[in-house]
Amino acid sequence: MIIGSNLLFHATLSSTNTEATVLLRSGDQPEGTAIYTDFQTAGKGQAGNKWESEKGKNLLFSVILYPQSISPIDQYLISMSISLGICDFLDRHCAGAKIKWPNDIFLKDDKIAGVLIENSIIGTIIEYTIAGIGLNLNQENFEGIFPRPISLKMAAGKEFDKLACLKELLHDLDIRYKQLLYGDSDLIKSDYLSRLYRIGEWHSFKSSGAQFTGRIIDVLISGQIRIEQKEGGTREFYFKEFSYLS
Repeated sequence: MIIGSNLLFHATLSSTNTEATVLLRSGDQPEGTAIYTDFQTAGKGQAGNKWESEKGKNLLFSVILYPQSISPIDQYLISMSISLGICDFLDRHCAGAKIKWPNDIFLKDDKIAGVLIENSIIGTIIEYTIAGIGLNLNQENFEGIFPRPISLKMAAGKEFDKLACLKELLHDLDIRYKQLLYGDSDLIKSDYLSRLYRIGEWHSFKSSGAQFTGRIIDVLISGQIRIEQKEGGTREFYFKEFSYLS
């Protein structure tokens, strides 16, 4: 086992990703080290967004990885494998897990988890990856309204044991990470697309102030999403270059 081979717990942290960075700066850490906490005072989301979580209710952790066999050009494969591991875990307890590009996990149209991948790249090598994960487990009241949050307890109708779920999820992440290391990128990509939220469906989007109708047809391993426009042609976007309207 790689992911979850070393568990470090803190009752409170500013952010598990921040703590992982501090640990890496202090010296080498075993690959697969998972830092988890009951509460984050400054939990991170994508692009500086805040992650909301009630104390002691959810899974909040970061994993240190050294995916040096993966080219920086293909770095989004790491996010794909982590997202799939989360979906594998959710499948065991509740149906309907989908991956909303680039970093959210949904149950139907409600957000249940988020992923924050931070890579340190030196030249042509990914020196290390910190994979931060927040998964709504037992929380029932949320301040945020969009996207609508949901927890596994709300979906499944029962309370979950946090530590047991953490270990189960780490095992699922470990399986997907090993697929990545063993070169099963085609399988990861195929499984990812089969889970992609709204793939192949016509919806309204907005980019650079202009609205258009399109459908998601692909996500590249470089991280771009590819959308076919209803009026013809395709466009590719990085994160924050477009938004969902409907």
